Amino acid sequence: MMVSVVLINYNTFRITSDCIRSVIAQTLQVPYEIILVDNASPNDNPDDFLLEFPSIKLIKSPENGGFAKGNNLGIQQAKGNIILLLNSDTILTEDSISISANYLSTRPQAGPLGVKLVYPDGKLQHTARKFRSVKNELLDLLRPLLMLMPYRKRAALMLNQYFNGDMDTECDWVSGAYMMFHSKLMALLPNHKLDERFFMYGEDQLWCYEFRVLGYPSYYLSGTTVVHINNASTSPSKQLQLLRKFIDLELYIVAYRKGKSLYYYTFAVIFTAKEQLRYYIKAIVLSLFGKRIR
Repeated sequence: MMVSVVLINYNTFRITSDCIRSVIAQTLQVPYEIILVDNASPNDNPDDFLLEFPSIKLIKSPENGGFAKGNNLGIQQAKGNIILLLNSDTILTEDSISISANYLSTRPQAGPLGVKLVYPDGKLQHTARKFRSVKNELLDLLRPLLMLMPYRKRAALMLNQYFNGDMDTECDWVSGAYMMFHSKLMALLPNHKLDERFFMYGEDQLWCYEFRVLGYPSYYLSGTTVVHINNASTSPSKQLQLLRKFIDLELYIVAYRKGKSLYYYTFAVIFTAKEQLRYYIKAIVLSLFGKRIR
């Protein structure tokens, strides 16, 4: 077993270096390689990475093709039978790669595997997700009633923000910040590549859906934790603006999964109204207190 760790750098030399350093320091129980793709960073000299980390494999992309295209460049050079797509703004504090690779190796029919991600302050990021649906959007509107259900039943039904990340589970999709899968799955995809239709954001959900259609569902592993800075260089106001983009992405993905049917339009009305309300609440909080609520 060997793990190919694929990272993307774009103008984040210090953060990316911290990530690489943590991978080297913590990964002790499984052979691995680090493949770093520099997405044509205008402010970084990618050769500087080799000065500190001469053992990594460096790929200099001639363009910033986005997250998906950058990962595909790295995967094309991967030698491992397991691939790990790892965001450059993550920090390993334990041997998460060995733990998750050993877990995945016992599940040949598994699709993408995610682990527990936390913010630097220790707060949980909700990375075990279910696909959006009319049923779940309506249930989310009834949140006070859902909170009366036993935790495990509520978590199994909804996942997402209703799940504390405290048990292993099958799920619909996991975060691309830490996404591990068998390299053999690439041969099943069109052109043997991850879907590149999104430049950034939403691609992790899309990939997990496409793997699930092929018969390889996603899994979440609770037994190891990775720190994910998440939007480290993005201002609160910019993060708020991204919420509008996420609404469009979710609508696109539901249309991709379900088609432009009556179901889709019913979902679009409920989801858009709910998320627009949340957007305005967060905008008011940001305006009054200078903070974006998660």
